[in-house]
Amino acid sequence: MSISRRSLLRGSAATLAGLSVSSFAIGKTAAAVAENTADLPDFTASNSPFQIPTQDAPLMLHFNENPIGMSLKAQKAAIQAIPMANRYADPAVPPLRKLAADYHKVKEDNILFSAGSSDAIRICIAAHASPETQFVIPDLTYGDGEFFANAYGLKITKIPSNPNNWAIDLNGMQSAVTDYSGPSIVYLVNPNNPTSTIVNSAEVESWIKSKPKGTIFIIDEAYAEFVNNPDYRSVDHLIAEGLDNVLLLKTFSKIHAMAGMRVGYTVATAEKIKQLSIYVEDDALTLSYPSILAATESMKDKPFLQFSKKSNDVAKSIYIDLLKELQLEYLPSETNFIFHRIPGELATFKQRMQEQHILVGRAFPPADGWCRMSIGTPDEMIYVTEKMREFRKKGWV
Repeated sequence: MSISRRSLLRGSAATLAGLSVSSFAIGKTAAAVAENTADLPDFTASNSPFQIPTQDAPLMLHFNENPIGMSLKAQKAAIQAIPMANRYADPAVPPLRKLAADYHKVKEDNILFSAGSSDAIRICIAAHASPETQFVIPDLTYGDGEFFANAYGLKITKIPSNPNNWAIDLNGMQSAVTDYSGPSIVYLVNPNNPTSTIVNSAEVESWIKSKPKGTIFIIDEAYAEFVNNPDYRSVDHLIAEGLDNVLLLKTFSKIHAMAGMRVGYTVATAEKIKQLSIYVEDDALTLSYPSILAATESMKDKPFLQFSKKSNDVAKSIYIDLLKELQLEYLPSETNFIFHRIPGELATFKQRMQEQHILVGRAFPPADGWCRMSIGTPDEMIYVTEKMREFRKKGWV
């Protein structure tokens, strides 16, 4: 039986009230959830009510996946596409390409699809790799860029982040490019992973517009749709203006909740897209019929995308309130995860959480003593906060 997502959110605390040692706190959280979800679109979903996690079905808060599941319209489209899976998906690609182009206010020949944004990273690096190329990154960022740069034999130049708040040292990255005699690839994840923070958009744009010699910028905006900071801007308008030294990477894994469908794309000038295309199969061979049609319907399902954002905001606020209550330092989150300090060793914290059937993020050196907590549903985050309160009573956090 389907239930209203709005009802699910409003009832989340009630689900746990009888199970919690702190029903008063849960009741307060329930009221906040109801208040913050009053304007959500009223559409149905097939999600089951919250279930207490078990060893066989733990809370998966370690991979930054979207816990709400795909849009129902996207699910239906994927299922209906299965009978067509004996055919190549050429006819299905143009509508999705147009939606992506319209979203970024560029032309359709500015879009190149890939099997998730990870493959887009590989494509962009492969197209610009040479024995002399350096790959410039912060020392604390998403690891696939470094992985593929190593695979192509690039020189890796890591710029230390500020250990007080793990802010990216953009000036240090600029100096690394300026001081290097050969070509450079700058890989910048904005918002960053695992810190969940953003880099100043104006400063990034200024650097790109300065067109440092022999430098290509790969800007990974996987989490951009979760950002609340009004000063944040995508770099897509730079591509629309014709800048050919910037490649924008996007994914359907996050706001669209399609991580397992493997759909991503690159936005760049038409000439750059032609250059990148050499390193990937044709769109219709890279993506499957179900994934293409699901992505198409998801992009059109604006109420779902509104819900996806709102659900994350509400669930994140529940966990942030807990961190404030426990006086645990955290970084300002602009994504679907939070990077926060924990007392003691991360390995010990992870093990204790796993014993409660809650999986949390791995270690991200050099940020020792920090945990990346992916955001679940409001139900799930209420449950996690209660477990964290139990940990506090035991002196563990």
